[in-house]
Amino acid sequence: MFFKDAISADSHVLEPPHCYTDFIDPKFRDRAPHLEVDAKGRTVYVIEGLTTAVPVGTADGAGLKPSVRRQHILKTTFEDCKPSAWDPSYRLEDQKRDGIAAEIIYPSVGMFVCSLADIDYKDACIDAYNRWLEGFCAGLPNRLFGLAMTSVHSVDAAIEDFRDARERGFVGMMLPSLPHYEDYDHPDYDALWECATDLQMPICFHILTGRGPGSVTAFFQKGRGGRMNSFMQIIRDVQDVIGTILLSGVFERHPNLKLVSAEADAGWMPHWQYRMDHIAFNEADDGIVDGLSKLPSEYLRSNVWTTFQDDWVAFQTKDLMNYKQLLWANDFPHTDSTWPHSQELLAKHAAILSQDERKAILRNNVRGVFNLPLPAA
Repeated sequence: MFFKDAISADSHVLEPPHCYTDFIDPKFRDRAPHLEVDAKGRTVYVIEGLTTAVPVGTADGAGLKPSVRRQHILKTTFEDCKPSAWDPSYRLEDQKRDGIAAEIIYPSVGMFVCSLADIDYKDACIDAYNRWLEGFCAGLPNRLFGLAMTSVHSVDAAIEDFRDARERGFVGMMLPSLPHYEDYDHPDYDALWECATDLQMPICFHILTGRGPGSVTAFFQKGRGGRMNSFMQIIRDVQDVIGTILLSGVFERHPNLKLVSAEADAGWMPHWQYRMDHIAFNEADDGIVDGLSKLPSEYLRSNVWTTFQDDWVAFQTKDLMNYKQLLWANDFPHTDSTWPHSQELLAKHAAILSQDERKAILRNNVRGVFNLPLPAA
């Protein structure tokens, strides 16, 4: 294998039905996300408040060619999906097959939950997921590291979510790209950023967790330019979050805060660094805008980490950014996953890396940002 001890910085579960029906607050149990067979014959997750159902096959496309995947989505039942997506007793073999030593775990259905408008219902679904995920990760310790979710109902509520997550052993927190409360540049959030820093909990923003053009529900709808063009919007959604936080001076006031951009690729970062500095120099002669003491690119190089799968451009442009902020991932078991061919792709894409760069991007960077109890490569 090219690098048999890689750590995936972005992998997923496919939540089983009992994740919500069994773990949700009893008063929401009759409204819990559940499986149905839709008019097309697909097995789908139905979530109250969303017009788009979630075909289970869409979260189980790893290793399938597009032509096969389309039929897979139409015909796959939950029982047909990879059991390692929800049962940790099966996960180890799929990790070994791809040369993976450990994974940072994000949700699947939970990304749709981020689009819910009913905040109390959203909180109940998120709490259920967090409870279930704790047990899932405990089933394969030191190989599965979970990120808890929070709806950011309010700053105080989010702080409690962070503290609870740390007590349960989660290594970071996944936040929606568009919060229920004020946007992330609001000064009230300083208390949350201080909490995240004190707890050494990175704040993680995954694609498809907003409520606008880059949301997961918008992706499944035919917007301007069709679904493929909608796919292009999802990177922009995460960029907006990073820009909102950075340009409001959050990293200036909280220099040890760590932000992870998940599954939005990384090859765009060198140009984005240039672009942010470019607009800064349009605002101020020395490029130092209000609320910042450095150029925007300097905060991107110190406070923002980016995950990617088969984005070979990220490897090619590593010298134009901080390679110690790059986090490789295999996105198992989703459609964009490189599993079970990650090692072959890495042998091709990462061949230009030095040994130190390879160890950093494929293992040590993610180990460091999430403070994982694992040895360095």
